[in-house]
Amino acid sequence: MRLQSRAPRTAVLRATALIGSAAMVVLALQGGPATAAPERTNGATALTLTASARAAAIKSAQQDAGSTARELGLGAEEALVVRDVVKDADGTVHTRYERTYAGLPVLGGDLVTHVSKGGALKGVSKATKARISVASTDAAISAAAAKKSALAGTGSSKVTARKVIWAAGAKPVLAYESVVRGLQHDGTPSELHVVTDATTGKKLYSYEAIDTGTGTSQYSGTVTLGTTASASGGFDLIDGGRGGHTTYDLNGGTSGTGTLFHDADDAWGDGTPTNRQTAAVDAAYGAAVTWDFYKSAFNRNGIAGDGKAAYSRVHYGNAYVNAFWSDTCFCMTYGDGQNNLKPLTSLDVAGHEMSHGLTAATAGLKYSRESGGLNEATSDIFGTSVEFFANNASDVGDYLIGEKIDINGNGSPLRYMDKPSKDGSSADYWSRTVGRLDVHYSSGVANHFFYLLSEGSGAKTLNGVSYNSPTYNGSTLTGIGRAKAEQIWYKALTTYFTSSTDYAGARVATLQAASDLYGAGSAEYQAVAATWTAVNVN
Repeated sequence: MRLQSRAPRTAVLRATALIGSAAMVVLALQGGPATAAPERTNGATALTLTASARAAAIKSAQQDAGSTARELGLGAEEALVVRDVVKDADGTVHTRYERTYAGLPVLGGDLVTHVSKGGALKGVSKATKARISVASTDAAISAAAAKKSALAGTGSSKVTARKVIWAAGAKPVLAYESVVRGLQHDGTPSELHVVTDATTGKKLYSYEAIDTGTGTSQYSGTVTLGTTASASGGFDLIDGGRGGHTTYDLNGGTSGTGTLFHDADDAWGDGTPTNRQTAAVDAAYGAAVTWDFYKSAFNRNGIAGDGKAAYSRVHYGNAYVNAFWSDTCFCMTYGDGQNNLKPLTSLDVAGHEMSHGLTAATAGLKYSRESGGLNEATSDIFGTSVEFFANNASDVGDYLIGEKIDINGNGSPLRYMDKPSKDGSSADYWSRTVGRLDVHYSSGVANHFFYLLSEGSGAKTLNGVSYNSPTYNGSTLTGIGRAKAEQIWYKALTTYFTSSTDYAGARVATLQAASDLYGAGSAEYQAVAATWTAVNVN
């Protein structure tokens, strides 16, 4: 379908392009009617809190953090810092905390308490079971030495370091967390986090904090945009109905926010990449549909749940074939693709990448090893969910990742949720070596789980696409439906996952979520258990 020409505000062009790469995959989404909410039980549905109510809940929890730490049996040097509060309809309160030790941040020390309406502690989800304690907070090596080690081989000179407690290993140790800023090989900004033992100088862990995707596809459609009348006349691309999402033109730059998009008659873009507004329309629309999906499916008020929007930047660099999410700016950034003619401003990118923002605002899954695979799978899962939510006839919902970009040159998708190994790299099932894979391939286990839980095993055709999903143990599964699978994954992510959750932990968390939502003896609970077994997570 060719791109639409300029149209009134109520029918503004949409041109979308799916994105993916060997380093990151971005999925396909669209805009349209909401899916029906699944039947829920036990009052475990999260309540929607206004921004002020959420802030008040966090403030109240922080005031009680000292007594909470004592009740949990934490050491005298430990303190809790509230990150989020989720309240369920039955009165259960889930409070997510970061931890400090002697005033130092504890990486991998996060935890979530689950307290009943009556005030009883129902349970605690911890990133580590180890007791946080170190012999001394005096480092044997200097911060300068840690910085030098972190910079090695990066080609950068920009680095900061802070002293922390590293609790994600077998035993908590004093460490430095260095953040090296520069560029990745394709021009994507880099925020490389390196954790160095402050006693031995040994590198303990590292991960890249900028989440990226690559691809080269456009398709058409007309959309309604949220804009704001400017005091000086005309209109600005600010969506006041969705937290004030703002779209900026970097005009080839690679830093800052550039220039706010403005239009005299509120009719944006002409469907061609040479019109600078076209990419802006795509970016703004992608953000709007993602916002609407989270609101409709989970009553979530924005990515961080605080009613505030991220912002988008388009026209990054020169012929930059990528797009990325950054927690630092809480923003999406899009390049213009090959020859500056294929902007990567698609719904696929928005849904997948903005879901990285959701993960960062909730579980904070570290982007490495099995937790990194779960992080990436979460974006695949919710990106696919947004595509179904859109109900767009020109790009129907499916369980294929990157099917529009033809990145392989033969018309095949980038990834397959029904049988991830069809891409030649992803894992269908868990094994002891899964954590060694790139996170976009270790994500296959969770992607396969989500497909099987939603649709079941075996051969079937959905929306004109043929699937044939196998199981590790040869079992035959009947799906519980995508809507319920979405609820279970979201509940687990937002209230039970922690920064270090691995596949075994994801099984425990999703079973607890299914129990909360549908009951411990429910068919949904049994389906979650059977599906994890079917992907060899026991």
